[in-house]
Amino acid sequence: MTFEDIIGQPFLKRHLKQNVNSGRIPHAQLYVGKRGVGALPMAIAYADYLMKNQEGGVGLMNPLTHPNIHFAYPVTTSDKVKSKPISSNYLTEWRSFLETNPYGSINDWYELVGVGNKQGNIGVEEANDVISKMSLKAFNGGYKVMIVWMAEKMNSVCANKLLKLIEEPADKTVIILVTENEEQLINTIRSRCQVVQLNPLSEESLKNTLIKTHETEEGLAQNIAHQSEGSYSRALHLLSQEPEDLQYEAWFIAWVRTAFQAKSNKQSINNLMTWSDEISKSGREIQKQFLDYSLRFFRQALLYNYNVRDLVFMNLNDKSFKFENFAPFIDASNIAGISKEIELANYHIERNANPKIVLTDLSIKLTRLLHLKKA
Repeated sequence: MTFEDIIGQPFLKRHLKQNVNSGRIPHAQLYVGKRGVGALPMAIAYADYLMKNQEGGVGLMNPLTHPNIHFAYPVTTSDKVKSKPISSNYLTEWRSFLETNPYGSINDWYELVGVGNKQGNIGVEEANDVISKMSLKAFNGGYKVMIVWMAEKMNSVCANKLLKLIEEPADKTVIILVTENEEQLINTIRSRCQVVQLNPLSEESLKNTLIKTHETEEGLAQNIAHQSEGSYSRALHLLSQEPEDLQYEAWFIAWVRTAFQAKSNKQSINNLMTWSDEISKSGREIQKQFLDYSLRFFRQALLYNYNVRDLVFMNLNDKSFKFENFAPFIDASNIAGISKEIELANYHIERNANPKIVLTDLSIKLTRLLHLKKA
């Protein structure tokens, strides 16, 4: 995986190359990017470029199997690993994931390794393994690189152990943390890393990639690129109409319809509790992705309501739900409250709160917010 394989981000790629060429190589780096913009592929491409362009470089080795490039990522117990899992237990699956779906999400990774509804993390056993690997002498001399994907999944013990490694690195050691949410990292780690910020991908780069790589018809590619909000993984979901996208739409429509009815129909509260129970049976990553979908839906409705329709891309499969009829209920009086409550629910689910209680509470609040009168 090289810089040439990365979609878009031309300025950032030039910047990273120049850092290596000039010898300005920070020992601790933090790559920040939302799902699907390519933070992990960019980190791998940087490590690959560093290996190939250092003095006494080790040639054209695949960065996924390079002896001086190591990876850590969220794992959990499974049929394969019964206790104290670490990334090395899933190395074969990890390489397959990167080869087939380098822009994939954490949920794509969990599905590949078959952990069901469990949430993975990066724990103390992983920290010990990272420290051990980074203490070894590099193959053929030169740099060693450790890439920690979804670094926000580090628990506090792991984070504090790796903090010492970041503060007192061995010579020619580079730690690259990759995160979708840097706010979830402890401040002492964030403050010691050079931040590399990845922006959403441009519509043009997404369109061209869909046409070139997936032989997508130009009109369809343009439409998907417009809906993808700068995320290649979302573009692929839209291209293939993944079942979860249809499921999120069905859940959302059932949710807001029932919430609207609650003002005049007391039975709707029971129906909302039943709805919450159904969603709570899915995995936490699915619940979080649904909440992200819902937040995006509400924001699209706001744009439609205020006639910013060039930025509206909702294309619903359920033709019985009229987006133009729903949009007028989302305005300046309630969008901030709705956004706040969804983000708070996402936060609590991330931290293992009971999802049925969280979603029921959110649903009851939504019934009030949807009926707020315009100021």
